[in-house]
Amino acid sequence: MRARTDSSGTHLWLVLMKAHRTLARHAACSIGSLEMCFSDFAILEALLHKGPLPVTEIGRKIELTSGSITTAVDRLEERRLVTRGADVNDRRARIVRLTPGGQAVIERVFAEHKASMDRSAPSLSRRERATLIALLKKLGRAADVQLAEAGADRTVRARRRRNPKTGRMARR
Repeated sequence: MRARTDSSGTHLWLVLMKAHRTLARHAACSIGSLEMCFSDFAILEALLHKGPLPVTEIGRKIELTSGSITTAVDRLEERRLVTRGADVNDRRARIVRLTPGGQAVIERVFAEHKASMDRSAPSLSRRERATLIALLKKLGRAADVQLAEAGADRTVRARRRRNPKTGRMARR
């Protein structure tokens, strides 16, 4: 007799967590081989695919604290991969842009990373990957809506980032 497949939310979460861990190890190996730390890669990748962004928005997208994002942007600016300038719509905000050299670097590095990540999932066809991506987006959006409706989203994020002993934002 064949056992029934567990399709509970808990089992789904466990399977996703295990798959994420494995793919994250592949990504870490890929990015590490590119002689770039993860935060630098994430910033450059966001700018490549989203265009110029405010520093605070980059921090939110890649989940870095304000201090960490500032340090990372400083590092990329020193390497002449990005520039930081004023936002014409908000004098308080700073916009980060890829330099031509930064554009060339991230295009090359991202192409290598993309090829590496494609090799990490050989058991799925292109069609299966597209279906999985659509389903995961649907799941993520629905879970986000549920958290927002419950008012839990901000509470969970604040608890995750704030050190209960010092009250300061925790490093990642």
